[in-house]
Amino acid sequence: MIEIDIEKENKAIAQEYKELLRISYQTLTEEDKKLIRKAFDVSVEAHKDQRRKSGEAYIFHPIAVAKIVASEIGLGATSIAAALLHDVVEDTPTTVQDIERLFNPKVAQIVEGLTKISLVQKDLNASLQAENFRKMILTLNDDVRVILIKLADRLHNMQTMDSMREDKQTKIASETLYIYAPLAHRLGLYNIKTKLEDLGLKYTEPSIYNEIVSKIKETKEEQDAYIADISDVIKTSLDIENVEYIIKGRPKSVYSIRRKMKAQNVSFDEVYDKFALRIVYKSNPHEEKFIAWKIYSIVTDHYRPSPSRLRDWISSPKSTGYEALHITVMGPKGRWVEVQVRSERMDEIAEKGYAAHYKYKNGATEESGLDVWLNLLKEALENSETNAVDFVEDFKMNLYSKEIFVFTPKGEIKSLPKGATSLDFAFSIHSEIGIRTRGTRVNGKLVPLNFELKSGDQIEVITSQHQKPSINWLDYVTTSRAKTKIKNVLNENTKKIGEEGKELLTRKLKHLKITLSEQVINELVNFFKLKTSLDLFYRVGIGAIENQQLKDYAAQKSNTFINFFKNKIKRSPSHTSDEDIHKPIISSNYDMLVFGKEHDKLDYKLSPCCNPIPGDDVFGFVTINEGIKVHKKDCPNAIGMQSNYAYRIMFAKWIDSSQEEFKAIINITGMDILGLANELTKVISSNMNVNIQSISLSTDAGIFHGQVAVIVQNNTILKKMISNIKKIDGIDKVTREYKT
Repeated sequence: MIEIDIEKENKAIAQEYKELLRISYQTLTEEDKKLIRKAFDVSVEAHKDQRRKSGEAYIFHPIAVAKIVASEIGLGATSIAAALLHDVVEDTPTTVQDIERLFNPKVAQIVEGLTKISLVQKDLNASLQAENFRKMILTLNDDVRVILIKLADRLHNMQTMDSMREDKQTKIASETLYIYAPLAHRLGLYNIKTKLEDLGLKYTEPSIYNEIVSKIKETKEEQDAYIADISDVIKTSLDIENVEYIIKGRPKSVYSIRRKMKAQNVSFDEVYDKFALRIVYKSNPHEEKFIAWKIYSIVTDHYRPSPSRLRDWISSPKSTGYEALHITVMGPKGRWVEVQVRSERMDEIAEKGYAAHYKYKNGATEESGLDVWLNLLKEALENSETNAVDFVEDFKMNLYSKEIFVFTPKGEIKSLPKGATSLDFAFSIHSEIGIRTRGTRVNGKLVPLNFELKSGDQIEVITSQHQKPSINWLDYVTTSRAKTKIKNVLNENTKKIGEEGKELLTRKLKHLKITLSEQVINELVNFFKLKTSLDLFYRVGIGAIENQQLKDYAAQKSNTFINFFKNKIKRSPSHTSDEDIHKPIISSNYDMLVFGKEHDKLDYKLSPCCNPIPGDDVFGFVTINEGIKVHKKDCPNAIGMQSNYAYRIMFAKWIDSSQEEFKAIINITGMDILGLANELTKVISSNMNVNIQSISLSTDAGIFHGQVAVIVQNNTILKKMISNIKKIDGIDKVTREYKT
């Protein structure tokens, strides 16, 4: 019986291998096929005794990764071979030297890069994941293909996560949303980005994901018919003009629908552009632009465009290389529809990113095409001294940012992230110019250094040899490059002052009969609520910490023993009324938050960023100074925490909710109808177990705005109250507010 299964499995493996060669985007030579075959044989042999959690032979994973690399990312034979071998060094006795001997230095270098990413030592003082990401990004200096294969590996792992434990699924999905999806976006791999985002949502917010998927299925037939109506109208005109094209409908991804619902506080039905129309046309290089605008003219002859939502990435391509014309038009039944216009070449670049770029450059090879991509991301690597989490946050911020296009005084065009300032522009020209910037002129007018630029602005930078960056400059810039350069200059200065401050602190503490030691430094850092010892020495050096404050520390130090016991008996905040005291004792055992598998009762604080209340899905996060903080699972900060600090996440669960009361803020909008305010207060106060803490109502040109702070015992009561408010005539929207 086992023999038959193995035979069947071997046939399936052989089938997968044939499929890999068939779907390759690049044209494979005989030499290429030999290289891939050899890599396949080595991988099959190395992994022959391994199985995945699902029970299938491990070799299916490297083949699947190689297929993504070959067809979806479009890389050549070197990368396909490296993808087949990507786990061999990490999981089997084979070494990098063996790979180099059997294949070539390039394949060995890529496999070594992939192995380096995986083998990161756990460091409890820093975020393991952030350090992992930093190391991954630093491998770009070796070969960008390491990252591209890593993205393919992550995509296949996300596609096959069903047999994993729930906590592992959440951790891996959070990492994916936190860094891998933005990275795919920055590399122009939009298909892979979309798949990673959708799968990330599937495991971080499963109920919301499933709800959106089922609603997309419900409305698919109606949307297909709608797309067909618009397509038929446009097709007729395109045919008359002899344009060669194909039209396809493209539904918005589950993740982008969820993002819109969240950002605009709307339901699924209220997200208006849930689909787009894509027109891909044939053209020779000289006529691409002309035909794109011809199609624009045809589309807008039939449907009225929204001028504010025209995106021309043909005249000014994105820095990822993306080119297209996006037009948003008013379609039938008063619905907005996005129409994307691309040539076949532009479409390939949008789908394959990196690989398609060099295909269209005469005589370019995969090797030479790499240089372009390395330059896109090297800026983020300029300062490896910063804290790993800050590094990843800065890098991530620059991955997803939208672009603006501005001009130098000579008329050269520069691309910057949306939100960039005139000081960011100075640093984008050259870091030395940035450091010496005294002022900036935008469109001939003198503006502050933190002036936010818009597309089309022309900027002139005024420099001075005597100018130096100040700490305020960090607030004036948004780009990673500018922040890094400013921090470097400030750090040099800070270190000098810090050294002087350390000597001064040693002398001052001596007078207070305290010897400066590592323990004393740590106590002082905590006492002054600072982050590092350098912060402490620097503040002493510039005189920001006075003698009296040091005396306060010395007095507090002698009282430490008493404080230790005080802290031990502190409880988490709870609000108890006279009514609570007289409740039957039987309910008190049922109503509390418990942690871990053993349902431990621990002290905690409710995080103000998402204000969880009983009934919400929550988790505990172990902070460094403030004990356990409880966050909602869909808290805006949850993805970052679960990704960067998975080892600090604690399982948490509400058992009951009758002993504590919680504050929730409700925002209400509607039409300003006579008696609405009266009706609203009546509905809220008639809800059992709800106390109004504060209420503010205002009207503006016929629109009613209300904000009500209520004290409730649990989520069920709050939901019932919101449902009742929605039923009031004239009410349009009722939402619960979260702090960001």
